[in-house]
Amino acid sequence: MDSPEKSPRILIIRRDNIGDLVCTTPLIRALREQLPTAYIAALVTKYNLGVMDGNPDINALFSYTKAKHLGSGESRIGILWDRLVTIWKLRSQRFDWILLPGGPQRSSIRFAKMIGGKKILIRDKEDVAGGPHHVEQCCHQLVRMGLRMATPATRLTPDPSRIERFQETLPQGWAWKDRHEPVIALHLSSRKPSQRWSAERFAETARMLHDKLGARFLLFWSPGAADNPLHPGDDEKAQEVLKATEGLPVHPIVTESLEDLIAALSLCDSIICSDGGAMHLAAALGKPMVCLFGDSDPEHWGPWGVRHAVLHKPSRDVADISTNEVVEACQKIMSGSSDPAV
Repeated sequence: MDSPEKSPRILIIRRDNIGDLVCTTPLIRALREQLPTAYIAALVTKYNLGVMDGNPDINALFSYTKAKHLGSGESRIGILWDRLVTIWKLRSQRFDWILLPGGPQRSSIRFAKMIGGKKILIRDKEDVAGGPHHVEQCCHQLVRMGLRMATPATRLTPDPSRIERFQETLPQGWAWKDRHEPVIALHLSSRKPSQRWSAERFAETARMLHDKLGARFLLFWSPGAADNPLHPGDDEKAQEVLKATEGLPVHPIVTESLEDLIAALSLCDSIICSDGGAMHLAAALGKPMVCLFGDSDPEHWGPWGVRHAVLHKPSRDVADISTNEVVEACQKIMSGSSDPAV
């Protein structure tokens, strides 16, 4: 175990999915709490940049574009040049620590070596001692730095201007100050086929919860067509749900960016969703939730730090989760009778 410096220069590299980066914010938060005068920077992808925007625990935020996320007007040569410029800027900062909470990913290790920190710390089997959850294993890197083990809540900072813009689009009487009925977010999309609940069941759940709780609903999904090779979307599925819930208070919200999704999720009282990025975003916003898990491990990837119910079948397929189970779990969540998360 190393002795902690009082004001070290620390870089956290996290280049993978939205949920992974959200689950890294407790580590960053704990670093700031224990090393208040440290210089803490983060290197992420432009795809995930919105997770870290406005985060009060970092001094600087750097990003780069992955080749598979190449946007309109961008070239591979252009993003490679930008990446090299970013590496040069980071290398000149002479970091004491470079942390790789994503584990031994080849590209992250390459970044770390090119930047050239004095000590590079990679999450590995040793960090399983922190606990089964990904947050715990990321935070165990604190111990390896000579710091105290801590696992605070995940953290997001929604953009107030985006929140205001979405509030203005809500139907009359849906604003926080006007309403008495709960507003429940339904997030339809999931990257894994085993975690995609059907449009029919989402619609049936909405009907039942409206009857039982008078609930209103914000409908979220990944925008776009299902056959988009880079970013498959669920526009058709969303239309199916809207058609099947005609006459119910269901309000669709199109979120064209990660920052939009974060801001719009902040408007709900709770959420029903599958395991994925939206689940971790909602948890970081403090939203109680019902989580549908398919072929993934809730002990490792469950929502962190909020009241929640996990529904996970032996088949590891959300198709085997019934609407009655979801409705019952949601009622418990809304009543506050379920046990809080870690």
